[in-house]
Amino acid sequence: MIYISSSCVRFDKISESVAFLASHGFKNIELSGGTNYYPEIEDDLVELKHKYNLSYLVHNYFPPPEKHFVLNLASLNDQIFSETINHCQKAINLAEKIGAKKYGLHAGFFIDPSVNDLGKKIKKIPIVNKKDAFKKFCEGFNILNEHKGSIDLYIENNVISASNYQSYNDNVFMLTKSSEYITLKENIDFNFLLDVGHLKVSCQTLGLNFEKEFEALWNISNYIHLSDNDGFHDSNNAISSNSEIFTLLKNHKLPNKVFSLEIYDGLEELKTTYQLLNNLQ
Repeated sequence: MIYISSSCVRFDKISESVAFLASHGFKNIELSGGTNYYPEIEDDLVELKHKYNLSYLVHNYFPPPEKHFVLNLASLNDQIFSETINHCQKAINLAEKIGAKKYGLHAGFFIDPSVNDLGKKIKKIPIVNKKDAFKKFCEGFNILNEHKGSIDLYIENNVISASNYQSYNDNVFMLTKSSEYITLKENIDFNFLLDVGHLKVSCQTLGLNFEKEFEALWNISNYIHLSDNDGFHDSNNAISSNSEIFTLLKNHKLPNKVFSLEIYDGLEELKTTYQLLNNLQ
């Protein structure tokens, strides 16, 4: 099944994003970041679900909080950790209300960046004790696991860009490669959300073989985020028929996996990528 991330389009209100995608024939929508809070969000999503016969997933920084902050389940800052737990519990509650079966959140950070730094080169700030942050993340996930009810929780691999790695001379993000998946799995039981675009950039930065890392993680996950990039920046580009990612997809069995497209190149590129993937199923 193929979902479209609401972050593929740019509207202030999630109701506008969902209505736009639904009006163009997309019935499976992953609700993600990029919009702002308003009080009627839940009611609007329920109404749109019935109007267009939609299926939802909930992802990471959704629903948008009243005051923006950086979601970080590995934070050693008590306020950020508490806000993260609170946000994720609200996301789980929302998923229950709107009939979404999955909620995926990003693995943690070993720094506490500002809201303005996300998605770009992060200003150099102190790195926390990684062992303590790792332990905090596991503690936080277990709290969420107790709260999840019927929702399936997923942890998504982070992306480490060359610019951020060079700035810190270190990897300040959890879960960027297959060996880190194994370590985390040894400490908590979780479902894995594979973001292929994230993996491509991380492999370029860390000097890893992208195809080998893809092979190591593909069968582990039944929930996949798809987009392409140049290997240096997570630019959320469309996937073309002659791309490395498309070749990898052609060589693997796609049934029984849920895909979410995160394509920021415009509606036509989104539709083209959707059709390419749909033809493989």
